[in-house]
Amino acid sequence: MFCFQCEQTSKGTGCTTVGTCGKSDETACLQDLLVHAAKGIAQYAARAARLGASVRKFDQFILEALFVTVTNVNFDDLAIEKVIRRASEMRDVAKDLYETSAKKAGVTPEVIKGPAAWIPAQDLAGLARQGTMVSVLFGRDQFGADVSGLQELLVYGLKGAAAYADHALVLGHESENAYAFFRDALCYLADGDLSVDGLLGFCLRCGEVNLGVMELLDGAHTGAYGHPVPTPVRIEPLKGKAILVSGHDLKDLEKLLIQTQGKGINIYTHGEMLPGHGYPKLKAYPHLVGNYGGAWQDQKVEFAKFPGAILMTTNCIQEPQESYNGRIDGLVLGGK
Repeated sequence: MFCFQCEQTSKGTGCTTVGTCGKSDETACLQDLLVHAAKGIAQYAARAARLGASVRKFDQFILEALFVTVTNVNFDDLAIEKVIRRASEMRDVAKDLYETSAKKAGVTPEVIKGPAAWIPAQDLAGLARQGTMVSVLFGRDQFGADVSGLQELLVYGLKGAAAYADHALVLGHESENAYAFFRDALCYLADGDLSVDGLLGFCLRCGEVNLGVMELLDGAHTGAYGHPVPTPVRIEPLKGKAILVSGHDLKDLEKLLIQTQGKGINIYTHGEMLPGHGYPKLKAYPHLVGNYGGAWQDQKVEFAKFPGAILMTTNCIQEPQESYNGRIDGLVLGGK
């Protein structure tokens, strides 16, 4: 394996045996293949969109596919396999849409190569082997360090923006501008005519689009839960039954608060869920009583010591340890 998509990567250069996040070589290969599959969808969806076709369902799937491959989102190889196979099906539907749209427009459909022509292996091991052929190291051998480095920079920028966009989508907010950029950027990467100048332009544009997506997510959060205000947060435990919530998805926190209302269960946040205490609608629930522990990277020690159930929402999960494996459940993307 080789992965250097996060700041915790081994020795600051890349994880080569097992991820610092906990993912295995096979998981890393499957995630690389899922990105490859998303590029194939984008090749057809981008062309169909230029012909006036509606490609919203492909846009939404691309968000999910990219999000699944972000650090600490999903370590379940079987779940990732399901997303990969869905991606293959979506690619075929996108191909049909493009070809139909081209014929209606009086245009001869292109014969598209690269990820668009990828055929999934029949089993999980075969998919993992396919992933090695589209890995970072393969790209470096094919394009050289400069081009492949910019290529990966763009992919990781797209992954981050997709995570924000998916959170906004959960709350009913979407951006056609962002969708179009994801399609066009992935299509550019897949079509293969890469240059330093072209990649640099897309990377800079990705930063601009990401700012817009962050604004979109902020509007989704404040629209649903009010504008956050400075709020004291208890860090001492209260007596009683407890559930710990970690991750980023405020919608999941809200659902849990509604389901546990009036049942004598105290809800604590962990890690990146801490800001939830500042939103007026969420802090109005009296059983959202405090925060437990520190950042996501401390969860293996802290979750083992927590005496109640643990709910993970979307990203920030590490491979669960035996000491708390029976007490943790996940709403990880593409998962159970």
